[in-house]
Amino acid sequence: MNRTDPLVLGIETSCDETGIGIVRGTALLSNTIASSMDEHARYGGVVPEIAARAHLDELVPAIHAAVAEAGIRLQDLDAIAVTCGPGLSGALMVGVGAAKALAVALDKPIYAVNHLVGHVGADLLHSNTDTSNTDTKPLEYPTIALLVSGGHTSLLLVRDLVSDVELLGETIDDAAGEAFDKVARLLSLPYPGGPQIDRVAASGNPKAIRFPRGLSQPKDMAAHRYDFSFSGLKTSVARFVEQRQDSGEPVPISDVAASFREAVVDILLTKALAACADYNVPRLLLGGGVIANARLRQVATERTDAAGVVLRIPPLSLCTDNGAMIAALGAQLIMAGHEASTLEFGADSTLPVGQIQVSGLAQSLGGP
Repeated sequence: MNRTDPLVLGIETSCDETGIGIVRGTALLSNTIASSMDEHARYGGVVPEIAARAHLDELVPAIHAAVAEAGIRLQDLDAIAVTCGPGLSGALMVGVGAAKALAVALDKPIYAVNHLVGHVGADLLHSNTDTSNTDTKPLEYPTIALLVSGGHTSLLLVRDLVSDVELLGETIDDAAGEAFDKVARLLSLPYPGGPQIDRVAASGNPKAIRFPRGLSQPKDMAAHRYDFSFSGLKTSVARFVEQRQDSGEPVPISDVAASFREAVVDILLTKALAACADYNVPRLLLGGGVIANARLRQVATERTDAAGVVLRIPPLSLCTDNGAMIAALGAQLIMAGHEASTLEFGADSTLPVGQIQVSGLAQSLGGP
């Protein structure tokens, strides 16, 4: 196997996006994503069973599309990488099963990796055709990583991508993306809520309503300095809307959306920059689908500039769940000399972030 510049195919099926990516070392060759979002929209959120069935339908066509775009043959691959957790159990099982079948059929090594750490790995990729990430310098360690999506809101200390990732904090209730979806529903906006709130907030006043910032009071700092909570914020929005409706007054949807978005952005960046200061790490990496939020990127740029912190944001096409980031992490493990996983690993919906790679059955069940 080529360990210097390995050709790796990555499979990502942790939620509602079937992602197949192919990389050669840190060079992005293809990034194919098939989303089942439209199928979930009628229910106002992701339905695990529908997501799993959609992965079954989309995996083979997505693999063919990625291979064609990369201009390779499956036989040319050095390895397969796959998300084995965290995520939705049924969805993960589809990807894990497909990856194992492909590895056996092609007689290639397989690397079972952590979805959240994969989001950090996305920053390593470069493409001659994608110039949205203007900072082409290699990722430096240590770095603080803020991952924000529909299912996860996590703050990580990354000392080394393939050997030392520490979870500093995470959401104790709703993830940020989930809160966007729920508030959008309160405002009678379509699913998914993030883009819709971003759209209507553009004409609103972010200072119109002072919504609470969860876990930001002095009493919260000892136990929850880096943890997130958006449930109280969501409830506060609901009460505001109900009071307006009960009094017969119109709900200022744009102002509510802008003020809610501002509260989320404030919470996320305040805690991320606190981690940068506390750990003396002048680097912050953003990842996850919610990073597409325009206000979050704008305020992140302003606040990191003021704090003297280097901000890194992967291309938006690599911020949402995708197979390329999984392939990138697999390639890094190979280049660092890590052995492949055995075929005994399974899907782990609660895989801890410190477990970057799952080697076999004992680890996937929480063993040593």
